Amino acid sequence: MRSRENFLLNDLRGLEQLRRELVCEKARRSIAEFCLFTDDRYQMNWHHRLLCEYLDAFTRKEIRRLMVFMPPRHGKSELVSRKLPAYIFGRNPDANIIATSYSADLAQRMNRDVQRIMDGRLYLELFPDTRLYGKSIGSSTGHALRNSDIFEIVGHRGSYRGAGVGGGITGMGGDYIIIDDPIKNREEANSSTYRDKLWEWYTSTLYTRQEKDGSILVTLTRWHEDDLAGRLLDAAKKDPDADQWEILLLPAAAEAERHPRDPRQEGDALWMEKYPTSELRKIRATIGIYDWSAMYQQRPQPAGGTIFKREWMNQTYRELPAGATLIQSWDLPFKNSEASAKCAGIVMARKGAQLFFVDVVNDKMGFTTSVTAIRNLTAKHPRARAKVVEDKANGPAIIDYLGKTIPGMVPFNPKGSKEDRALSVAPYFEAGNVLFPEFAPWKADLIDDLLRFPGTTYKDTVDATVQAILYLMSKPTSSIGGDDLSKESYWHR
Repeated sequence: MRSRENFLLNDLRGLEQLRRELVCEKARRSIAEFCLFTDDRYQMNWHHRLLCEYLDAFTRKEIRRLMVFMPPRHGKSELVSRKLPAYIFGRNPDANIIATSYSADLAQRMNRDVQRIMDGRLYLELFPDTRLYGKSIGSSTGHALRNSDIFEIVGHRGSYRGAGVGGGITGMGGDYIIIDDPIKNREEANSSTYRDKLWEWYTSTLYTRQEKDGSILVTLTRWHEDDLAGRLLDAAKKDPDADQWEILLLPAAAEAERHPRDPRQEGDALWMEKYPTSELRKIRATIGIYDWSAMYQQRPQPAGGTIFKREWMNQTYRELPAGATLIQSWDLPFKNSEASAKCAGIVMARKGAQLFFVDVVNDKMGFTTSVTAIRNLTAKHPRARAKVVEDKANGPAIIDYLGKTIPGMVPFNPKGSKEDRALSVAPYFEAGNVLFPEFAPWKADLIDDLLRFPGTTYKDTVDATVQAILYLMSKPTSSIGGDDLSKESYWHR
């Protein structure tokens, strides 16, 4: 009986050992499993797993030029600058890694974090052949070098060198070059001098350090459209011989166009457990749309706007003037099948030379929901008698359909391209003749759309705005119909 018990016990131990080895093998083959194996406190969200797939391909050199854009505090540096170097050395202790950030101090902290992972018992269980020398020392006499700037792999050719932007890395070669947040803050991002300095350092120093078949990973907060990533992507676009980049972009709030592996609906938070949608709304309201677009959505705006300038958006009003004329202007999806197309309705008023934004509707709508939206806006603003719709594509058929139930459907046939039409109304903004309500829930989004135009996927709010202005300024107000709207705060209705 005892021999049978011993046999079963040995059998269980063997199964446990086999299970452990299978777990270890998975951790050696996947950086996601490596993170979970070596760090029992690691919280793995879906976006971390997706990033890990890209990092696995980067480690295997299937991707040699990789950019990762994610919002602050969402785990990109933990994976890219701490876990990834340790994982690479485990798989290839002869690899040479150069890791950089905006300051030497931060680069040193990253260096020490990588060393802590590699000193861990679980790491050594996975990769017993990848060892660092003794305790942290600053001398290389007779030993593998190890300090807060550089360390070497004992018995192998592998080395890690950390450096701040502008720091010296002469004499070092990199099989893997990792750039993590080379810009510290908004002040540096807005400085053309600093951006030029960063670019010169990248092109003349860092880039020349890569070994044959070297790989480069850039992860950063997109503070500015002319940042390092912006210049690299611009070079790739202009010259097919320039480095071409694989890009993983994961904004804090999901956008209409998103990564094919992104499971979210538009507006959903990237990391719900840590930064739920309610928290993202607070962040956006606190930092403003300009920094939100850059830091959290990773889509930096030109500081002053492209066609419409930021300084033109400061004219506000509290009450509409007496005798103002109101209209609705709609940019509609023209096909019944466009169930998720964006639709925008603008209520705008005119009094003399001044134009007033009164209300905005902007959402994904199909044909039926668009009709409902027009009916709702008509009920909310009955004095906006004309409902202006572009008279192109299927516009005439839709105007005919809506005209049977909603009065005042007006076809409008603007000339020229969207950009040309926007340029034609820009002087009204520049002259201070276009006013925004002091407070309105849609105001920030509308201004954001105007500033980003024409570089946005959806141009519906801008199209509806331009159409409203062209219509109002092309006709005498007496032919449109107006009412005395003095002492009314329309956007509160």
